[in-house]
Amino acid sequence: MKTNRRDMLLQTAAVAGATLAGAAALSTTADAADGDTVSPQLRYCLNTSTIAGHRNKTPLDKEVALIAKAGYSGIEPWLGEIKAFKESGGKLSDLKKQLSDSGVAVESAIGFAKWIVDDETNRKKGLESLKRDMDLVRQIGGTRMAAPPVGAKGPMDLDRVAERYGAALRVGQEMGVTPMLELWGHSKTLHRLGEISYILVESNEPNAAMLLDVYHIYRGGSDFSGLRHMDGKALEVLHMNDYPDIPHQDIKDADRVYVGEGVAPVPDILRTMIETGFSGVLSLELFNPTYWEDDIENVLRVGLAGMKKAVAQI
Repeated sequence: MKTNRRDMLLQTAAVAGATLAGAAALSTTADAADGDTVSPQLRYCLNTSTIAGHRNKTPLDKEVALIAKAGYSGIEPWLGEIKAFKESGGKLSDLKKQLSDSGVAVESAIGFAKWIVDDETNRKKGLESLKRDMDLVRQIGGTRMAAPPVGAKGPMDLDRVAERYGAALRVGQEMGVTPMLELWGHSKTLHRLGEISYILVESNEPNAAMLLDVYHIYRGGSDFSGLRHMDGKALEVLHMNDYPDIPHQDIKDADRVYVGEGVAPVPDILRTMIETGFSGVLSLELFNPTYWEDDIENVLRVGLAGMKKAVAQI
């Protein structure tokens, strides 16, 4: 029997495709077993609230050194820390170089500019504050920061919130720093996943992005199944934590625990977000005062190990 050229090409392509698929599957399995990543894009970061109780003894530049040593690839500092570092005589250009030399990226930063408030005068001041914060973040190499609903009072008209978030995004375009809309479980405005989705869409800005948090999703009362309907590509940072079996309306920030030491379905959450397009930053954010009493290097080690273990279970 004769085999024509077309059949030969199809057979060759099929074999090559099967080989590549098998190699990809093996690579993904190996990565998951190693616990470092399921996607080359997932990165491990530390939100410095996790070690906030050590701050008097550990200024920002020292934190960077410890975070790099522990194996994190990113840091999420609070604006107050950046300002304190500068006010104490530190040079932001030196900090940027230290971060770069250490291989630690500024994945995000936490600020509290009142971009969302109803009062127009205060809202304008809030946008100016946001601009100044963005300038500090940019000076140390960051391109993203949180935009939580600070100052929001009671349920707010979501169309107005979307318009105001759009204004914050335009400030960000000017400054080169993206404000990520942050869900706060205790907020009366942005505490539900559906509210975040609505505002991202109605902001009418292509670079709209969100920052979610395992604890805050639970605290706000949304079911994690709702993540299936979120756009994972718009999720640039996911705050990682766990929580004990406490009713969502009663739980507090201080109740957060290391990933894997509570009842949150963290591997399922990660799997869902990856399936919907997420390939960003996993940032450990805890406020547990008992951890502040522990050795800082142990906190960093245990925190990173918990995240890696959750990723390995996807």
